[in-house]
Amino acid sequence: MSAPSDNLVVAAAMPRSKPLLLRHLPYFAGCAVLVGLAATVQFDGYVQNILMEATTFAIAVFGLSIVLGLCGQINLAQAAFFGLGAYAVGLGTSDYHVSYWLCLAGGCVIALLAGALLGMSTLRLGGHYLAMVTISFQQIVTLVMINSIWLTHGPDGVSNIGRPELFQSSRSYLAFCVAMLATVGYAVWHLADIRLGRAMRAVRDNELAAGVVGIDVFRTKVLAFALCALLGGLAGGLFAGGFAYVSPDQFSFAESVSFLTMSLLGGTASPIGSAIGTGLLILIPEWLRFLKSIPGLYLAIYGLSVILIMRYMPDGIWGFFNLATERWRAKAKVPAAGPVLQLTPATVGDDIVLSVRGLSKHFGGLKAVDNVDIDVRRGGVHALIGPNGSGKTTTLNVLSGLYKATAGKVTLDGTDIAEMPPHQRAAAGLGRTFQNIRLFRSMTALENVVIGAERPGNTLTGQRDEAALNARAMSALTFVGLGPRANELISSFSYGHQRLIEIARALAANPTLLLLDEPAAGLNSTEKLELHALLKRIAAQGLTILIIDHDMTLVSEAAQHITVLNFGRRIADGESLAVLRHPDVVSAYLGTE
Repeated sequence: MSAPSDNLVVAAAMPRSKPLLLRHLPYFAGCAVLVGLAATVQFDGYVQNILMEATTFAIAVFGLSIVLGLCGQINLAQAAFFGLGAYAVGLGTSDYHVSYWLCLAGGCVIALLAGALLGMSTLRLGGHYLAMVTISFQQIVTLVMINSIWLTHGPDGVSNIGRPELFQSSRSYLAFCVAMLATVGYAVWHLADIRLGRAMRAVRDNELAAGVVGIDVFRTKVLAFALCALLGGLAGGLFAGGFAYVSPDQFSFAESVSFLTMSLLGGTASPIGSAIGTGLLILIPEWLRFLKSIPGLYLAIYGLSVILIMRYMPDGIWGFFNLATERWRAKAKVPAAGPVLQLTPATVGDDIVLSVRGLSKHFGGLKAVDNVDIDVRRGGVHALIGPNGSGKTTTLNVLSGLYKATAGKVTLDGTDIAEMPPHQRAAAGLGRTFQNIRLFRSMTALENVVIGAERPGNTLTGQRDEAALNARAMSALTFVGLGPRANELISSFSYGHQRLIEIARALAANPTLLLLDEPAAGLNSTEKLELHALLKRIAAQGLTILIIDHDMTLVSEAAQHITVLNFGRRIADGESLAVLRHPDVVSAYLGTE
């Protein structure tokens, strides 16, 4: 029976989970109660405004849960997207008498496009550079709102903003906003568990590793930024309808800072944390209102409260709560072991899986790799060795797309991959591990390996079949001996076991060629013997391996063919024992008299 059929059989044999509605019935019931209260309870006008503000702001902060919490990218322009949505509804319903629903949808689209364009033009930057660009965008939008009087009414703002006919009263409109909050919160909560959400978390944890397992890092960042902007636009549109008036000062840089503070205060990793942070930052000033008669005291206590929470709860209030209650929560059940791992790499080209011709990589005047030729034969283990600084890891980085080659041609199974970015090389069938282990440290072992199984072009798993992906990942973890610990976080594993998880992630992708960068580094003698046995089992299934390692015992026993580099140039190539006795190789390692 073929491997795909095995995975499907296991997927079918797994216990069926309850329907989505039944599994989350308490959440839906609680939301229905909140919507009912908002629609029926008569609040004081001031309280109504506070609730409206908290509800709409929380939706905007949910956007930061995506871009910052899931993807790890900073956004200090959320108030600008919030304002775009608000002005779309305000101007559309007040000046042009367009349907509220069309204006709300239009505002979301405008914010989405603005976020995507900003992301595409800036997300190749990072850290404080990205923060500075988003601040500049925020300032530009604010200035346009103030100075484009012919369009935005300038500092006077827009009044008499309409609401949908179904929700004309304040109570019914608040109930509508609460329903939207619950819907968006539910979607953001479950985003982390689907393919896009896993890709975002991988990018946040380790961009290099995300790229080599097949994730388009730049596209993922842009999508995160666009979704964040979309939720900002949606929240702004709801805000405009709720208060019937908007002006530029409501969407200034200070509001973007407030949104970011709300996210950090409650916890960026979850929409629940975002809702908590939003509620607190809106309610704390109301609780301290009696102190406003004493100059400076109100702001001092307000600021001190926020600082103390963020100082002693670095993961936010929700993160602190999760950590405190972890020991009492039920542990997730480990999935079934799955079928025996099958490795069936694609065979498109001839007997040579990897052909490298004239490969060079120069860093200024330093020739780290200089005119190297390598042929890796299908189904074998090929070793690339050399003294420290000979260019081995640089060669692997060029082959996997982390470095752009200065010159040369790289052909993988008949496909020229020399100009491809890392994720496209992964899709073409290139798998990789790193000398310094690069796992997604906020995830479990199973989640790490599932991301490997999601590699584009992997014929052994359905691209959207979660059961098949989990079955494939469990097969890979079982293959390396870690199946029973699938649901443990990466931080709980020893160094040697983390190395095995990284190999399992690469194997789950069913690559055509597997690049192993010093897999024995840091392992003790027992772990090296286990690694050698694992390599034999991998090679027995016909997977082609290109390995770098300094352990000559491992290399001589595992590899049938060896290429030797020294100072970036190839000095020997051929059958293992003959190469290890080659005078130039002996001289490179031991020197000459």
